[in-house]
Amino acid sequence: MKMGFRWYGSADDSIPLQYIRQIPGVSHVVGALFDVPVGEVWPIEKIGALQAEIEAAGLRFEVVESVNVHDDIKIGRPERDRWIENYCQTIRHLSRFGIQVICYNFMPVFDWIRTDMRHELADGSFALALEAAVVEGSAEDVLRRVQDSTNGYLLPGWEPERLADIRALLEAYQDVDNARLTDNFRYFIQAIMPTCEKYNVRMAVHPDDPPRALFGLPRIVKNAADLRVIEGFHDSPYNGFTLCTGSLGENPENDVPAILREFAGRGKAPFVHARNIRHTGNGNFHESAHLSECGSLDMWEILRTLHDVGFDGYVRPDHGRDIWGERGRPGYGLYDRALGATYLNGLWEAIRKDAAHA
Repeated sequence: MKMGFRWYGSADDSIPLQYIRQIPGVSHVVGALFDVPVGEVWPIEKIGALQAEIEAAGLRFEVVESVNVHDDIKIGRPERDRWIENYCQTIRHLSRFGIQVICYNFMPVFDWIRTDMRHELADGSFALALEAAVVEGSAEDVLRRVQDSTNGYLLPGWEPERLADIRALLEAYQDVDNARLTDNFRYFIQAIMPTCEKYNVRMAVHPDDPPRALFGLPRIVKNAADLRVIEGFHDSPYNGFTLCTGSLGENPENDVPAILREFAGRGKAPFVHARNIRHTGNGNFHESAHLSECGSLDMWEILRTLHDVGFDGYVRPDHGRDIWGERGRPGYGLYDRALGATYLNGLWEAIRKDAAHA
């Protein structure tokens, strides 16, 4: 297991790389180019500069999150082939710098949704939360809630220029149901797989967050059955998954360890987002500290499952709370994610040593 830490770059992250380097057991940075418009080719010189900056801090850069998919591809417009070729060129460029995995998603309009970016927990910390009744309202209301709570940071998947005319974007998806979105996803995967296989870059789609339909938009990466369909698009190690325990776990019916066992056990999960969430009833949840007892997921069982199937991919602690007075990008402060990385590494060490002495 290789432990990483998501970083938004020196221009837009409050956390310097030298702080990440000091987190015990963290060896990799999960990065991206956030100033390239969705669909455009990532320039070689910018990728090289990012890698050089990360490596100069004593860390490694082998996982990218995210190379976002243009809406024309998801909708299935005639222009999609041009955007797919751009995507393939970005894959080629990333391969030149040793990138092993691309984490991406195929969610229409919104990459993820929360209704409270600063939900206060009983201990005085603050976490991301979702109230189901709120997302039964209008997409515009939720968009305003999120954009008013960014603390001045750009949030991935919530690009202001893309969401400037949210009503027109929603209307563009009006005729895209689950079946059509699935067909468009299949088209995309089958178009990029020859490039991925030639240049040795693995694709790892992130589950829908939350894993249910919202605002009349389809969701097709929600559970094990959906993952099997996607796996069938092109059965290859290069067509895989980012298994996010929090996103999958937001549906209590998803057996997260079983999903990990099935797909990581087949070598189809090169990347794992490890986070905990707490269900609070009626479809509501908030994020929590990584510790098992703080949420509704058993992180020991999750790590043990990964160990048992021989997982040797990349893991990162996912969304953290704001603690100790920190106020950064919602979900992406330093302190709680550093605690999460240390906790996950401690679990992994204990599980590995127990297995060795069994």
